[in-house]
Amino acid sequence: MKVFKEAIIKLLKKEVKGPIEVETPPDSKLGDYAFPCFGLAKQLKKNPMEIAKDLALKIKPNKYIKEIKSTGPYVNFFVNESILNEITLSEVLKQKEKYGSSSNKQRIVIEYPAPNTNKPLHLGHVRNMLIGESLSKILEFNGCKVFRVNLNNDRGIHICKSMLAYKKYGKNKTPKLEKKKSDHFVGDYYVLFNKKLKEHPELGDETQDMLRKWEQGDSETVNLWKKMNNWAFNGFNETYKKFGIKYTKVYNESDYYKQGKKVVMDELKKKVFEKDEKGNIFVNLEKYNLPNKILLRADGTSVYMTQDLILAKLKYNDFKMDKSIFVVGSEQKLHFRQLFKILELIGFKNFDGCYHLAYGMIALPEGKMKSREGTIVDADNIVEDMVTLAKKEIQKRHELDKKEIDKRAEQIGMGALNFFILKYDALKDFVFNPKESISFEGETGPYIQYAHARICSILRKFGKSIDKGFIDEADLSLLKEKQETELIKLLGKFPDIVENAADSYKPSLISRYLLDLSQSFNEFYHIHQILKEKEELRNARILLIGSVKQVLKNGLNLLGIEAPEKM
Repeated sequence: MKVFKEAIIKLLKKEVKGPIEVETPPDSKLGDYAFPCFGLAKQLKKNPMEIAKDLALKIKPNKYIKEIKSTGPYVNFFVNESILNEITLSEVLKQKEKYGSSSNKQRIVIEYPAPNTNKPLHLGHVRNMLIGESLSKILEFNGCKVFRVNLNNDRGIHICKSMLAYKKYGKNKTPKLEKKKSDHFVGDYYVLFNKKLKEHPELGDETQDMLRKWEQGDSETVNLWKKMNNWAFNGFNETYKKFGIKYTKVYNESDYYKQGKKVVMDELKKKVFEKDEKGNIFVNLEKYNLPNKILLRADGTSVYMTQDLILAKLKYNDFKMDKSIFVVGSEQKLHFRQLFKILELIGFKNFDGCYHLAYGMIALPEGKMKSREGTIVDADNIVEDMVTLAKKEIQKRHELDKKEIDKRAEQIGMGALNFFILKYDALKDFVFNPKESISFEGETGPYIQYAHARICSILRKFGKSIDKGFIDEADLSLLKEKQETELIKLLGKFPDIVENAADSYKPSLISRYLLDLSQSFNEFYHIHQILKEKEELRNARILLIGSVKQVLKNGLNLLGIEAPEKM
């Protein structure tokens, strides 16, 4: 569709001075593109409606634009559908898996999900991982060099809670002996600590004492920490594999927290930071309309912000990125506003390239989840539940061997999970309903996967490959029906949708687009024949649905979802 946009801008430049912004009307009856005349009103000292009328009369249609007319203060442009068919379908079928991609050369670091090593990854982490991984794929598709990094928050008072509970009540048990996934085993002791704390408040002081011992290098404490961290890491890596996530680099807070302390001490000497009456080192942010922030406690122990300051520098040294994106829950908005301001104050040159991609809460139909009370839904369990639900749906529809059922259940279950979460704007809170997400109808992943599989079935029955000769010989001008034109226009919008999703960091735009494309295809399919049509029209429609199949596959891939050929 960019060809038509450029053609319209070229026509407008002959009559209009200054910048030209072309919009897409909300209703296709108003045209494929529109030029608003409000900005010219002051310049020409005329009513925008009069300006639109004059421009519509002056500008003449050309090869790409078949009709121009004014509606209110807008000049509306209708594209030449014969040219649209030829350009769009040829581009899709020739570029294939590259259709919609571009060549942005930015270097971008995306950090996710940054877990604590005192409990397994849960449903909130699933949303984090899906946003981070999908955005990585979208940016790579736009030509960016993406570095996926993870931060393990593997030290601190929260880690000591699970450690202390294991030390007191673990009785040398191991994940292997208990036949339990290792990160789940660690998480059980975090839950146990919070239960015991209600009965024994003194445990709070004991965790502080354990943290001091760890920072002093006490061998018994450090050995326990290493053992439990390894259990957590091994479990995490199994979960990352299920979601197809591979990191360029993993940072452990324990490896560099001392460097973070040094940054704070250096900036204290420069008087960028200050000491309060209790001996805490803090940064004064009140003049920037932000709360002051403690960076180093009086007892010498560090806080999250201490580590974030040095990690920002380490990441820049490692990757020399243009942008550094932090995928972190919206409850940390203040933290990142403070962090980015502090980075600016200490002279970090990439501070303006830092971006907090915030996301909202995710709950289940049963209500909110609380890790301290053990009511969290673990990532592994939700994956298992989704695959099981998918398996039941498949068995209702088909009699297949176990291997094929397992394969399809994995594709559909994970597709349902990914899509249901990614269809929401990141900031939106929502309830994740597993049974609703697995439906083959409605705004779900399986609905889109089924559209792809249906097209694959038609193409198998057609029995011929769609090669260059077939594309060149087909008469695409035969595609004149309303449903055909709407499909082709949607296909032409895919590159713009991908670019917008990359620019705004919103995978949800891809999700919405795929739903629209699938719905448009299904409407076309239920109204028009394909294989039973006369040869020329049949071939044109085969190219049309082949293009839809390719774009569905490209879009699903950007969401980390497989496009099954059979369902």
